[in-house]
Amino acid sequence: MLSNSKYEIRNLQFAFCFLLFALSSFLSACSTKTESPSNDNSVKFQQYYVKGEQHFLKTCSNCHQKTGKGLGLLYPPLDQSDFVDKNFEQVICLMKNGINGEIIVNGKGFNKAMPAIPSLTDIEVAEIATYIYNSWGRERGIVEVQDATRILLNCDSSLVGH
Repeated sequence: MLSNSKYEIRNLQFAFCFLLFALSSFLSACSTKTESPSNDNSVKFQQYYVKGEQHFLKTCSNCHQKTGKGLGLLYPPLDQSDFVDKNFEQVICLMKNGINGEIIVNGKGFNKAMPAIPSLTDIEVAEIATYIYNSWGRERGIVEVQDATRILLNCDSSLVGH
């Protein structure tokens, strides 16, 4: 028979092991929600990605859907989108300035106007771009705010419309 103190030590060891297991399970469950497929594991990248997802859900997902699949022939997909893949700077411009007129995505025409969101700050655009360009199989890495600012200052007015 074990003495009282040996029994207490074994209970404490068991409790400690259980807590470590629970904590590691909790942390891994939490981290998979915000981890992106990018190889950039910096804190700054993770912050941009998480904030970008939040902004995307708030301002973009109503049309493009949470999954990025779009909505029929009304709103184009961002997931598996040749337009997004080939038009990085134009996508940045469209986030803030919107577009009128048809765009072709994956060989299909989309002619529903995308409203401008002039209230988006340059950092919010960079965060949304970081999210979009590191989701759905993309691994671009962080989109720096300086790059978003430079692109937004040079948006071609023939490509966007209010």
